[in-house]
Amino acid sequence: MIGRLNHVAIAVPDLDAAIALYRDTLGATVGAPQDEPDHGVTVVFIELPNTKIELLYPLGENSPINGFLEKNPTGGIHHICYEVDDILAARDHLVASGARVLGGGQPKIGAHKKPVLFLHPKDFTGTLIELEQV
Repeated sequence: MIGRLNHVAIAVPDLDAAIALYRDTLGATVGAPQDEPDHGVTVVFIELPNTKIELLYPLGENSPINGFLEKNPTGGIHHICYEVDDILAARDHLVASGARVLGGGQPKIGAHKKPVLFLHPKDFTGTLIELEQV
């Protein structure tokens, strides 16, 4: 059902410092920051030969990233994203298998302008999983 790894998302307390670290220290290609108000985050994609890193920074006081950064003040891996061909079929299969889909189970449009869903970390060895339709 799942396809390739699309990205690993890292929550960061200082977006400019994280951008500089990846760009200047690691020599990576860093995209421009983009606000995603529907998800409460500002994202920056780091392009790698085989996948992407997504830097997540809180956008507003109600950002879901704020709680993560309170527990992890220096930042850390927030979620991993896998590609799926059909997000509704994937959702239905997962729900039938007992997995919990967050947010009421309806896909939202993600940072790549494609439908996404998130799966409860307690159902996936403590890891928040994002599925993105390709």
